[in-house]
Amino acid sequence: MNHPAGPDTQARPPFRLPFHYAWLIVAVTFFASFNGAGIRVVPTVLIHPLEADFGWARSAITFGISINLLLYGVAAPVVGWILDRYGPRRVMMTSLTLLSTGLLGTTLVSELWQFWLTWGVMVGLGAGGMSGVLSASVAHRWFNSRRGLAVGILSSGSSSGQIVFAPLMLLIIGYIGWRMGSYVLVACAVVAVTMVWLLMRDKPADVGLEPYEEGPRGEDKTRPSTPPATPTGPVMGIRDAVKTPTFWLLCGVFSICGGTANGLIGTHLIPHALEQGFERGTVSVAFALMGTMNVVGTLFSGWLTDRVDPRKLIAAVFTLRGLALFYLTLVDNTSGLLIFTVIYGLDWFATVPPVVTLAGQTFGKQSIGRIYGWIFLSHQIGGFAMANAGGLLYDYVGNYEMAFFAGGWMGLMAAAFGLSIRPRKTVPPLGPSPAGAAA
Repeated sequence: MNHPAGPDTQARPPFRLPFHYAWLIVAVTFFASFNGAGIRVVPTVLIHPLEADFGWARSAITFGISINLLLYGVAAPVVGWILDRYGPRRVMMTSLTLLSTGLLGTTLVSELWQFWLTWGVMVGLGAGGMSGVLSASVAHRWFNSRRGLAVGILSSGSSSGQIVFAPLMLLIIGYIGWRMGSYVLVACAVVAVTMVWLLMRDKPADVGLEPYEEGPRGEDKTRPSTPPATPTGPVMGIRDAVKTPTFWLLCGVFSICGGTANGLIGTHLIPHALEQGFERGTVSVAFALMGTMNVVGTLFSGWLTDRVDPRKLIAAVFTLRGLALFYLTLVDNTSGLLIFTVIYGLDWFATVPPVVTLAGQTFGKQSIGRIYGWIFLSHQIGGFAMANAGGLLYDYVGNYEMAFFAGGWMGLMAAAFGLSIRPRKTVPPLGPSPAGAAA
């Protein structure tokens, strides 16, 4: 039996809001992603404590972190399929629960393999459900207008969680130890799960709305008297996507993004700064500044993505990143470290909005979860490779200069990849299908 298109007129938001419910969805997803990403990257702060407590080698510890990064990416295509089929609410609750379980297990570790299992496997898989695939899916489900801005906000939640939690844990560890600090993170995850359970919804129809859309003067016009047809369209599979040059160029861009961000800076900058003689307080301030600038840069990138050619934005961001990594090899004082964190913070996750936009334009709204999941996998493969390579290079030469220099050249390479993209729609344009289209 066919049902009329449009929102469910019986569904209602849990309470009245002066704005579209989509923006509350953004806030809930931001908070959940902030906590999920923050939990996932805490091992970078644990490198020195674990070396001191257990005598493990730097490369052995970073191997566990690299497993985390890899499984975080491996989970993305599966999570993308689940998101497209079942929606984000259950994915978010399951992922946060798995993250908390892995975090609690970490407090009991005494052997290296246990650290690999808890942080590498459990936390890595749990974090996969809170990855950028979630941001892409939520933005495309809830927004027809301001989608780039929504992706920017959601991406800043994930990226700022990584950068804010690290310096906070650095300070907490100095006062109460790394095990007690882990319990603080578990409490944060419990709050996030509660918010998702109470407020998160899978799609606008669940609260009787259409996706957010602005009129010519910026007013919300998502509740027309005659509801439009439910957005539908053909679903594109990975077998078709891999035949397009855009898919591989986006994978190349994102692989370098993950390698230079999560793999290199996210894993190795804190131990590098401490070994350069910077105080814990200085490093914490620097990372807090990086987190602040990251939010600014990602939001600005989302705003720009709605207005300029996203390919040019990708090129500009990666050029800035490459130059910043070259500069890092010369940093030897506090002012230099702060300058680096400002520059790098601005471009940390600024790559996400233009990449998500290009993927959506090329592969279609109905396929964004599954196709972007594979693109995101390349991001984490890059992170896995650089986290591991950085640890091995450190054990071999005793510093990170070679790794940072290589990262600079990789950034310039990604800028060239971005300019090489020639987007071509492979499915009909995003948006509502003609009335009577198959669901």
